[in-house]
Order: sequence, then C-alpha cells, then structure tokens
Amino acid sequence: MDFNRVNGLRGEVEVPGDKSISHRSVMFGSIAKGITEIDNFLMGADCLSTIACFRKMGVDIDIKDNGSVIVKGNGLHGLKEPGGMLDTGNSGTTTRLISGILAGQSFTTTLNGDESIQKRPMKRIITPLSMMNANITSIKGNDCAPLKIEPAKLKGISYNSPVASAQVKSAILLAGLYAEGETKVIEPELSRNHTELMLKGFGANVSSVDKTATIYPASELNSQHITVPGDISSAVYFVVAGLITPNSEITIKNVGLNPTRDGIIEVVKNMGGSIEISNEHSTGGEKVGDITVKTSNLKGTTIGGSVIPRLIDELPTMALLACYADGDTNIKDAAELKVKESDRISVMVENLSKMGANVEGTEDGMIIHGPCPLKGATIDPKKDHRIAMTFAIASANASGTTTIIDADCVNISYPTFYEDYKKLMV
Repeated sequence: MDFNRVNGLRGEVEVPGDKSISHRSVMFGSIAKGITEIDNFLMGADCLSTIACFRKMGVDIDIKDNGSVIVKGNGLHGLKEPGGMLDTGNSGTTTRLISGILAGQSFTTTLNGDESIQKRPMKRIITPLSMMNANITSIKGNDCAPLKIEPAKLKGISYNSPVASAQVKSAILLAGLYAEGETKVIEPELSRNHTELMLKGFGANVSSVDKTATIYPASELNSQHITVPGDISSAVYFVVAGLITPNSEITIKNVGLNPTRDGIIEVVKNMGGSIEISNEHSTGGEKVGDITVKTSNLKGTTIGGSVIPRLIDELPTMALLACYADGDTNIKDAAELKVKESDRISVMVENLSKMGANVEGTEDGMIIHGPCPLKGATIDPKKDHRIAMTFAIASANASGTTTIIDADCVNISYPTFYEDYKKLMV
C-alpha cells in the first residue's frame, strides 16, 4: 500500500475500543454467571481469537450488528472441554491470560497460535503457574507455544515478577481465582491494571497497593455491563501524526486515560508537544477523555525507567516522533520490545534508517539523533500491526512515496485505521 506526504491533518477521530479491555471483558464475562454486555468492543483479529476460544469451551457469545458483544457466562467452573486445540492466533494476551484460567479447570487443553506466537516467551507464565502447582508444559520443550495444560489443584503464591508485564500478572491473578489461599504478584514497576479494575467490578476479592496486586479465591463472579473506552495504543498514531505534520490539529475522542497507560502524554509534554486533555470522565473504573494535539516544535528527551510499562506498545511511534525533535532521544529500559509481535527495536531501526533517520539500536532500546527529515521508502513491518501504522503516519511528513508491505496486518488491532487516517487529510 502506498502513502504520500499530506498538506495537513485536521478533524476529529474516534479510535476503536481498547484491546486489553476488550480481551478481558470477554474472558471475565465467560467465567461469570449471568449476561455480560460489552459496548465498543474491538473487532480486531486478536480479540476475535479470544471470542473463538471461549466459544469452543461452550460459552454462548453473540456479536451484534451495532458492534456490541453479549456473553452468556458459564460461571467460574462452567467451561467445557474444547473439542480440539484452542487457536489464539496472533494474540499474546489471549495466550497468556487464558493459560491462567485453564490452569484451574478440570479438563485438559492444548493451545497454540500463529508463527509469531510460537516464538514468543511463555516461560514467564509457565514458571509462576507451575509454582502454583499448575500442570502446564511447552509441548516442544522450548518454553513457547503450543502449550498443554492439565487439571491440577492450585495453591496461592507470592510471586516477585522479574518483568513488569500485565499479561504475566493477569495470568497469575486469574489462576488465583481457582487457587487455595492468597495469591500475590509484586512487580518491579507497575504494569497496566485493567485486570484488577475489571475483576473488582465482577465481584472478585482483589486489591492493589503500589506495585503489589493480591487476589483471593472466588466462589463466583457476577456479570457486568462494560463500555470499552478508545484504545490509547491506537490513538498514539494520530497524536504523533498531529504533532509532526505541518498545518495539523487533531482531536481523538473518548480515549482511555488509565494512569498505567498514559505514558505518551507525559513524554509528549516533556518533548514540548502541544497536547491537551478535555471532557474527562470515568466508565467502569477507567478514566476517559478527549486528546487534542497540534503541530509542535519538539525537543529530544530520555524515555526510560518507570514510564516504560506505561507506553510499551507506543514506543515504536515515539521513535518516529523523536525523528522530528531537536537533539537526541534515548529510549532505554525497553528490552521487552524484542519479544513483541516482532523484534520492534531492530524492525524500527531498519525501517527508520531506510527513510533517512539517524538512529541506532541498543540492547534495551534505541537512540534517535534528531531532527532528521524523512524520505519515502519501502517498509517491511514484519507483519507487525503497530509498525505498519507507525510508518503509515511517517509518510505524512516524508518526501516521496512510502510503500508498506503486508499493510493489512493492521487488522490485528485497528481494522479501519487507513480509512480514519484518510478522513483527516486536508
């Protein structure tokens, strides 16, 4: 797909529902009793993989024409043994979180995903779940999917997680619903807390203090009505596009502003970007608001430490932003980027370099020497949806034509991205 420089980006856009919250709403609704109704559900491939997995375990899930999803929950112990392997597609969230739920079931399950999932590290959940007495094995013995999970009597643990990962934390907490005694997860930095907030809404005995989350076994969860806020990880493309493209002003409506996810706002302000939040309100314990950005003169910064878990998925787009800042930007403490849908450090360095950026990869991030005006190039995002969207907006202020290979990989998280982007073009 080809993209060219634009004369400006102006208008309002509403991004799809938050991917993390959409996944969790179906999972928790499936193991709750009663009917959970989910509005603004993200109809991306990853979240549809979650629906497919729970349907295969006997849960009645109905997708309405208006985009809402109705989950008729089976209760905490009501899932049924699937007729075959559970296919998690490209979704790390599905694979890791569902493992925590499956660890407490009375039947055996195997789960597997696509080529990317089969390379992503699963030892980070296998280790703590095994400490809880879960019977979970990597079938190929390489600590990756496919995984086999057999029935076991779970016990609560206190786990010091070596990584700040909401997926690891959530897998343990979900297993804790089925475990005997208290289950506790202590993180090096606080990761996104959607699991804790939503489980509390479903009636679980879960609490969070500083970097520690604690849960107790549940006898039952109760259904909810959930309105999914817009995904800040999808909003970031328009935030950055508006900041780097001349003659631009964009408002992104109804974006989730959870404090464990709002790192981009902090970084943009540190770089001197014009970014304003308005219409703040709350839904289901999640903070929501509108984000307005304008073309800005930016300066380099250091992005590292405790802010990294709050913008890990947005870092590729932050690297693009740094190309238009005066001075160096150092992205560090982000080795986690290597084990996403692609090695996002090497893929970003390779493709930004093709466009003329002065960028170097490091062990745990990258250094961008700005400003470096970009020129069109042929971009291979390695089928990584976030890389593809980043380079689509990179074209807005680049000379020449930018061609993106396998551009339809954006369907993983934002199926209407290209349409929404084109609507903003002046």
